[in-house]
Amino acid sequence: MPSVSAHVALTLAQHIDAVFGVMGNGNAYFLDAIETQTDAVFTAVRHEQGAVVAADAHFRASGRIAAGTSTYGAGFTNTLTALAEAVQAHVPLVLVVGDEPTSGPRPWDVDQIALASAVGARTYTVGRADAAATTVIAIEHALTYRVPVVLAIPYDVAALEAGPVPAAPEPRVPAPLAPRGEFAEGMLDAIAAALAAAERPFLLAGRGAWLSGASAALGELAAATGALTASTALGRGVFPAVRFDLGVTGGFGAEGAMDLIRQADVAVVFGAGLNQFTMRFGALFAPGTKVFQIDIAPAATHAHVGGFVRADARLAAEALVARLTALSPAAPHDFGDPSRHAASGVSITGVSRPVSEVVREPWRESVDLAAARAYDHGDDLAPDGRLDPRSAARRVAELLPEDRVVVSDGGHFIGWANMYWPVAAPDRMMMIGTAFQSIGQGWPSVVGAALARRDATVVLTSGDGGGLMAIADLESAVRAAAGRGVAVIWNDAAYGAEVNLYGLKGLAEAPMRIPEVDFAAFAAAVGAEGVVVRTLADLDRLGSWTAEDPTTRRFLLLDLRISGDVIAPYQQEIIRVNS
Repeated sequence: MPSVSAHVALTLAQHIDAVFGVMGNGNAYFLDAIETQTDAVFTAVRHEQGAVVAADAHFRASGRIAAGTSTYGAGFTNTLTALAEAVQAHVPLVLVVGDEPTSGPRPWDVDQIALASAVGARTYTVGRADAAATTVIAIEHALTYRVPVVLAIPYDVAALEAGPVPAAPEPRVPAPLAPRGEFAEGMLDAIAAALAAAERPFLLAGRGAWLSGASAALGELAAATGALTASTALGRGVFPAVRFDLGVTGGFGAEGAMDLIRQADVAVVFGAGLNQFTMRFGALFAPGTKVFQIDIAPAATHAHVGGFVRADARLAAEALVARLTALSPAAPHDFGDPSRHAASGVSITGVSRPVSEVVREPWRESVDLAAARAYDHGDDLAPDGRLDPRSAARRVAELLPEDRVVVSDGGHFIGWANMYWPVAAPDRMMMIGTAFQSIGQGWPSVVGAALARRDATVVLTSGDGGGLMAIADLESAVRAAAGRGVAVIWNDAAYGAEVNLYGLKGLAEAPMRIPEVDFAAFAAAVGAEGVVVRTLADLDRLGSWTAEDPTTRRFLLLDLRISGDVIAPYQQEIIRVNS
């Protein structure tokens, strides 16, 4: 007869096809059932943190929920940093863990429910009679609230016979949040009027807009208003047309692009939380810019927002397109065209006037967007003789496969990939660790992304500090991605962010320094190809690797010996704020 653990595994596998983890006493029966009784694919990682990170990356890369698993006690506590990151980043996943017996804790048990709660994750504990139903409830909770959940199997329950697996209902996910009530409808009217009358309209979208499927509607809205567009770091590529897109906002953005955003007279933000980095610590918009925000959060998330609508980004964008079409039926998709006309009027700041009176040369047609989007090319080598990370990043971008999915660890280096490596859509650039300000989650991110996007090249960007912290899962990354995997290690022999902030303040730098490590040798030890890169010419190997057959080439690790003296622009912003 199926055990309680089998009930969990069989029910989970109806809705989740990827499981990542480390086996131990607490989850042995669960993993046995996953392997022998389901079609779900289990991928082993070497550290329990990697189980959650891989499940996190799998969702970000594919939109499909995945599961991690670990044993109780020390196995569970090893997952906490990654669990906190998934909570902060609003990533749904299920962490299946062993737990203390129902009779009470043993000397090596800890209060796992309290620990999970402390980082923001809810725990569901299965019993002999309700394992299947509880599993569905846990999945439903994760998807509904976009958070990780813990599904606990008590040790003395795991192997108990539980009878045939009962039919369990499908997880229910709420419908997209439609704008409701007079206030929301009135605010949408005001936003449409403001956009129609704006001389320099601007649209900003984040990851929430991508998750809502708003890309097409936002493209229509941008065309209808003649707006310039941009995205947050997690929303890059959400606007379908790149011609009038300024790229990423905040410290990752090009300085010319940020100057243009400050010229906007009306800005509408879709599905973006407007954190301090996106907002350039409050300097993204000029004081006179009218800023509207559309989000599923309960209220506006930044003090600069003057009008807020709680709604799904897609539904709100579609509603705005409909309103703008009604305002100017003769040219519903080209509000930026000087020849447009309409008999109806628009109202902004209490003044109603015909659209014909606000006809103007489209702003976005009058600016040099190519120049605005340009980044500093950098020098071949920095003054200290090591690689300039800017020129290295630019050269890597030229050589990487176009089908790339980029996963990023946390650290000072995050600026280089985010600035110089364009990607086609938000699910092709993932920063795992930055929501919780953590490092060391890069290698297992490759595992989850590789399983989610089996036809793409997965590219890791990591620093030497984070790379060493999670080095056990270098083996997992090489095994999972094989010839579809590349790792770029920005090796400056330091914790760069700390040197840049606290070293400049005069604090002792010895704790911030790392003896230079040969990551290429690490790669060779686990069956990958490692290349030490000291000059731009050394990157030619990436070009020849890209041309090879993915089924026969090996995982490639590029150990870039970069200068720590070149500080990323986003880091310079942080230094200014904290100096």
